[in-house]
Amino acid sequence: MKKEFEPISYTYNKVFRYNHLSIGIMLPIESYAGSIPTMNDHLEMAALAEDVGFSSLWLRDVPLLDPTFGDAGQLFDPWTYLGFLAATTKTIALGTSSIICPLRHPIHIAKAAFSMDILSQQRFIMGVASGDRPIEYPAFAEESERRYATFRMGFEYFNSLATHFPVYSDKLGTVNGDVDLLPKPLSPKIPKFVTGFSGQSIDWIAANAEGWLYYPRSLNYQQSLVREWHDALEKMNSVYIKPFAQSLYIDLVEDADSRPVAIHLGYRLGVNWLVEILSQLQELHVNHVILNLKYGKLPVEHALEKIGRHVIPHFN
Repeated sequence: MKKEFEPISYTYNKVFRYNHLSIGIMLPIESYAGSIPTMNDHLEMAALAEDVGFSSLWLRDVPLLDPTFGDAGQLFDPWTYLGFLAATTKTIALGTSSIICPLRHPIHIAKAAFSMDILSQQRFIMGVASGDRPIEYPAFAEESERRYATFRMGFEYFNSLATHFPVYSDKLGTVNGDVDLLPKPLSPKIPKFVTGFSGQSIDWIAANAEGWLYYPRSLNYQQSLVREWHDALEKMNSVYIKPFAQSLYIDLVEDADSRPVAIHLGYRLGVNWLVEILSQLQELHVNHVILNLKYGKLPVEHALEKIGRHVIPHFN
């Protein structure tokens, strides 16, 4: 197995480099209490993140608000928002974390993803998931218990649609080679990152996805998980190694040397300790970390500028 990532596009291979960690940020780029963000100045914050050196912007797909879940995401339809971001940014990668495949037909996902690949000039990275909010499924006349099988079928259907006049059939639909889906992507393939396990085995993810996106965990747990990921890639005789990415919530403080204090899915800490934690993750072969500022106390502009000045240069 080559110790490098598959050449897919300029942006993909700029964000993901073997034995290297890059830094992205989750939208909305704001701190807020409760479930619903304000979305104030969201385009200005995305532009600032690009200017200070973040390598990627990520947004979530949350069809319906579950008041018990505590997270409404970035509010907008993800495909509409991605198109808007593609038009208002220049070089930063645009990712989804993640498109809920069982609640969207694979033809619609493929049409949107292929369009985004072209309109963004190959800056699109598609995180996908089976969904973790069972309350949403009845509204779509779907059964949450079937979502893992539906996810797998949708994944395979999606891949078939990149071919010319595809032939494919399962419970989600049939194409017999007599129709085609346009446009076709510019990239050799849309880079797909499975979020968590999405009801699949690690071997299935290693064989079918271009990368794996996981949740914040302890360093020991993440080290074990990355090792399992690389073992699964070895077992399937993958030509290339594939990237491992994760999210991380941070509450940045003014004191650069402030030691980490645990918060939900992350840390309250100063920039020097953020560099240290990211460096440790890099040593574990985590390739990309998506920072989330939801719980931050500093003004967001100030936090972005501190990260751009004191953290990102360590990982260029």
